[in-house]
Amino acid sequence: MADPDGGMTRQEYLGLFAMGVAVLVVANDFTALSVAIPAIEKAFTIDLTTAQWVINGYAMVFGVLIVTGGRLADMFGRRNAFMVGAAIFAVFSVIGGFAPDIWVLLAARFVMGVGGAMMWPAILGMTYALLPEKRAGLAGGVILGAAGFGNAVGPLIGGGLTDSIGWRWIFFLNLPVAAFAMLVIFRVVGKDTPDRSGQKIDYPGIAALSVGILGFLLALDEGSDRGWTDPLILGLFGLGAAGMIAFALVERRAGDMALVPADVIGNRQFAAACLATLMMSAIFFAALVFLPQFMTKQLGFSAVGAGAGLLPMMATFALTSFVAGPLYSRLGPKLIVGAGAVCLAVGIFTLSLLTAETGYDGLVPGMVVLGIGVGLFYSSVTTAGITAIDKAKSSLAGAILYMAQIAGGSVGLGLNTALVVTAASLPEGIGIAFKVNAALAVCGFVIVVLFIGGKVDRARLAAMIHHHRAHA
Repeated sequence: MADPDGGMTRQEYLGLFAMGVAVLVVANDFTALSVAIPAIEKAFTIDLTTAQWVINGYAMVFGVLIVTGGRLADMFGRRNAFMVGAAIFAVFSVIGGFAPDIWVLLAARFVMGVGGAMMWPAILGMTYALLPEKRAGLAGGVILGAAGFGNAVGPLIGGGLTDSIGWRWIFFLNLPVAAFAMLVIFRVVGKDTPDRSGQKIDYPGIAALSVGILGFLLALDEGSDRGWTDPLILGLFGLGAAGMIAFALVERRAGDMALVPADVIGNRQFAAACLATLMMSAIFFAALVFLPQFMTKQLGFSAVGAGAGLLPMMATFALTSFVAGPLYSRLGPKLIVGAGAVCLAVGIFTLSLLTAETGYDGLVPGMVVLGIGVGLFYSSVTTAGITAIDKAKSSLAGAILYMAQIAGGSVGLGLNTALVVTAASLPEGIGIAFKVNAALAVCGFVIVVLFIGGKVDRARLAAMIHHHRAHA
C-alpha cells in the first residue's frame, strides 16, 4: 500500500532492511577471513601460498560467475535466484566450518563463490525494483552503505571470533544471518515472474566469458609472484584474451539471447559508468591491501590492529554511502559521482605523501577523504549505471558494474604490487603506487564529467545551498 504522503511504506522499509542484511552476509565474508589466515595455516599445517586461496578462490569464482548470476536473476526471478544463492552460501559455509582439511575448506569456498555470485546481482535488482524511480539514489546508498559497513566490521568480527572461539565460527555465523535474510525477503519481497517467452540460457556465452575472466584473474593473481614474463602467466593472459574474443563473437551471433545484450553494453551512460568504475577500483583495492601492510610492517600493528586501523576509511565509506542516496536524488548523478571521484583522487594523493617517519595520525586525514570518495562514488555510479538500463535487466547491469569493480581492482592491484615490490622500501613503493592511482582517478573524473548524468541542475543546487545558509 502506498504512503499517501509520498513517504516510504512499511514494506519498503522492511525490504530495504532485508537487503541490507543480505548484503552484510556477502560483504563481511570478503574481509572477515583476512585476519584468520594465520590461524588457518596453523590448523592445517600449510603455507601462506595455499592458505590465501581461502580468500582468492572465493573471490575468483564470484568474479567469474557474477554476470551469469545477474542474467539468470533477470530471467528466472530475482527472489528465486537470491533464495537459491543464499541456500548454497549458507550450506557450504557450514561445510567449510566443519572442514577436516584444507582441500574440503577450499572446495566449500569455491562453491560459496557460486552462491555469492547469485545473491549479489539479485539483491541489487530487488532493491532497485522495490523503490520508485525517484528513490533510486536511496537504493544505491543503502546497498553500498551496508556493503561498506560489512567490509569495515569484517576484520573486527573475524579477529574477535578467531581469538576467542576459533576461526571456524566465521563460517558458522553465516548460517543464521543468511537464514534471517531469506526469511524476511521471502515475506516482504513479492515473487517476480519475468517474461521468459523466447528466452534461453546463453551457454556458449557463459563458457567463453568464464574462460576469459578466469584466465585474466589467474594471471593477475599469480603474476606478481611468478613474474609477468613467466610462460605460465603469458599463457594465462593469452587464454583470457582468447576467451574474451570468443565471447564477443558468440554474443554478436546470439542477438537478443546473448548473455550481455547489445542494448546493455551499447548504452553510453552505462558503458561510461563501467569504465569509470574500472579506473577507480584500483584505488580502493590498493588502499585495502597496502595501508594494513604499512601499519603492520612499518608501525608495528597486529593483524587485528591493522584491521581496526582502517576504520577511519571504512566507517566514513559506510556513513557517506547512506548520505549519498538523498544527495543523488536532489542533485543528480553528475555532481555526486564527480564529487566522489575528486575525493578519491585527493584522498589517495594525500596518502601517497607518506614516508618512513609517518605515524598513524598522519594516515587518518587521507583515509577519511578517501572513505568519503568511496561512499559518494560507488553508490552513485551504481545507481547511474543501473537506472540507465531497462528495469528488466537491472540485475545484469548491477553484475556487470560489480565485475568492472573486481576487474579494475585486480588489474590495479597487480600494477600497484609491481610498483611496490620494485621500490627501494615499502613507504617509497606505496608512495609511487598511490600517485599512479591518483592519476587514474583524474582519468575517471574526466569520464564522469563528459558522459555521466547530463547537466548539473544549477537551480536545485542553488536552492539547496540557500536552504542550508538560512538554517545556519
